Amino acid sequence: MSNRLAHKGIVVGVDGSSSSMLAVRWAAHEAGMRNVPLSLIHVIDTPPSGLLALGGAVLPPRTETEDWQKTEGAKIVSDAVKVAEDSTQSGARPKLRTEVYFTATVPALVDLSKEAQMIVVGSRGQGAISRVLLGSVSAGLIHHAHCPVAVIHDEASGALQQQPSQRPVVVGIDGSPASELATEIAFDEASRRGVDLIALHAWRDKSMSYTPTIQWSGQRAAGEEALSERLAGWLERYPDVVVHARVVFDRPAEHLLDEAESSQLVVVGSHGRGGFAGMLLGSVSTTVAQAADVPVIVARQH
Repeated sequence: MSNRLAHKGIVVGVDGSSSSMLAVRWAAHEAGMRNVPLSLIHVIDTPPSGLLALGGAVLPPRTETEDWQKTEGAKIVSDAVKVAEDSTQSGARPKLRTEVYFTATVPALVDLSKEAQMIVVGSRGQGAISRVLLGSVSAGLIHHAHCPVAVIHDEASGALQQQPSQRPVVVGIDGSPASELATEIAFDEASRRGVDLIALHAWRDKSMSYTPTIQWSGQRAAGEEALSERLAGWLERYPDVVVHARVVFDRPAEHLLDEAESSQLVVVGSHGRGGFAGMLLGSVSTTVAQAADVPVIVARQH
């Protein structure tokens, strides 16, 4: 999991929302476990002056707007630093870095992800009015980032308050290159946390043709054998991790969400079977990142 180019360590986007502050807390714990820096990033997406705001009011001149945004940005970053420091009082405290940018949020964070081990964001930012869809920033990153992306939900606050937790890590495995990276991340996370790993494989999903003549019992045996083969090398590499291999029939997202209810972290690949570079994020990872109440890491890479 090391990367000589990932000198920014764990990067977390902060905007003052409760979701982003939870992301800071989770990221600080993660950076402490990895003994890498924690970079707190606030991006100010400034519209051109002279545009009409909601209600018909004209935005103030750019210099006045920027002064106000700088003040607000400094406060947001200061609050984030305090959250990071408070959350690591009893453990390893990572080196903190802070940066503020005036630019478009998603492109800035995507660019920073080229030099990060992981980028962490809240599921929704300031002004979000619904949990039906992922926030635009988190959705943009899990589609385009150059490193793994962790999405933290407001609902994860209870689990975060209980860290370190003995709940397991869950990983979805389907044999694709993306799930291989997810498997590596999941073993690493379980090892660092000292917890068990649940490796879940859905033998058939809805994109595959249905073969009614083959009984599920036979499919299960084949699936268990395939999963055992994919886990063998990782078990040798991480002998300290106790793995519970589970093979289910169809509906991988639903089964992963069921497992998430009793876990502390879920890891999924950014593309499923047959994924190609540049395609939209797979439906399974989208669903899990959107609906899980615990932190979700979407495995992405350069």
